Amino acid sequence: MFTQYKLPYAYDAMEPYIDALTMETHHGKHHATYTANLNAAAEKAGVLDMDIETLLGSLEDVPKEHRTAIRNNGGGFYNHNLYFATMAPDGARAPEGRLAEKIDATFGSFEAMKEELTKLALGQFGSGWAWLSADKSGDLTLSNSLNQDNPISLGTGTVPIMCIDVWEHAYYLKYKNLRADYVKALFEVIDWKAVEANYNRVIAG
Repeated sequence: MFTQYKLPYAYDAMEPYIDALTMETHHGKHHATYTANLNAAAEKAGVLDMDIETLLGSLEDVPKEHRTAIRNNGGGFYNHNLYFATMAPDGARAPEGRLAEKIDATFGSFEAMKEELTKLALGQFGSGWAWLSADKSGDLTLSNSLNQDNPISLGTGTVPIMCIDVWEHAYYLKYKNLRADYVKALFEVIDWKAVEANYNRVIAG
């Protein structure tokens, strides 16, 4: 059984950057629906006992008639779990330690990385995501993807450690068509301690 990420903060905790109604709708409705649909599809496909990263990384092994449902709803489940888990009202607003060092070495600076990731988020046509990912050696990459795909389901050999949701339901109630304003605001609530924990988990294998 796949379990939806339970928020350790209130729906209004990200105000004024992310409004309470968006958080409630996004987590309580969209994310909850992806979770329920994934569990239903996984049960039919006989893969309910798999962990989500393994499942998304082996979609070719899922029976063909269930593969699209697993890909879409599994991606929606995984992506949103990561999205909500890397936000906090009082989190670290910049990376530290090994992650900070790797960001500087790879992109030149934290600000340069944010600028490049923002471009990927704004450049994603239609619904999708922008990603900061790591591989087991600790190397970092930035990318974007359509719909509910992610670096795992796309077979990149990397694991996302932070993401930007650019589906309209993530921002339209507050920011309307101003995606750039939303992306800028989102960086104000990213908890880089949580991102660093994700990074350390990936390189630990």
